[in-house]
Amino acid sequence: MTQKIAKCQIGPYPKTLGDQMPAVEVTFEDGTVKKLFEFYPDEIAFRASEFLGLTEDEALRLRHERDVEYLQR
Repeated sequence: MTQKIAKCQIGPYPKTLGDQMPAVEVTFEDGTVKKLFEFYPDEIAFRASEFLGLTEDEALRLRHERDVEYLQR
């Protein structure tokens, strides 16, 4: 069975040039914690609530869709 995301944390956001980009870190239903990806907050944005109930594949698809949407603007 594919685990769904039960909890999500996003950040920390960079304060100065050169700081690490924010990451999406999730906790799955079985308690497993995983950093899914980092992103450029000046290009795309996420809310932690968007990831709740998604599988890892669905969460990565959401990121891909946001990237494509940004690039097509």
